[in-house]
Amino acid sequence: MKRWVSLFSALFLTLVLAGCGAAGKNFPSVHIDDIQNGVTTQTQILEWFGVAFKEGLRNGNPMWTYQFDRWHSLGDDESKELVILFDDKNIVQAYRYASNMD
Repeated sequence: MKRWVSLFSALFLTLVLAGCGAAGKNFPSVHIDDIQNGVTTQTQILEWFGVAFKEGLRNGNPMWTYQFDRWHSLGDDESKELVILFDDKNIVQAYRYASNMD
C-alpha cells in the first residue's frame, strides 16, 4: 500500500510540474508610463527594458517586442507584452502595452 501512495504522489507531482511553464523574457515595467511618442529614444528603451525578446521591421522601421508569458496548471496564467515602433531617427513612434500581471 505504501508503494502505491508513493507512486501516486510522484505521478501527481509530475503532472503538476509539467503543467507549468514560461515563454519570452521577463522585463521590468517600471518605466512604461515614461515612454512618450516622438520623445523617447531607442537608447532609453534599451536602458529601461534591456534587449527586446523579438526585433523586426514594420514598413522599414524597427519594431521591438518585449514579451513574457507564464502559465500554471493550478492558478491563473500571467502575461505582459510591450511592442514599440520606432521612426527612422530611432525615436518612439508608437507603442502598446498589455498586461494582467501589474
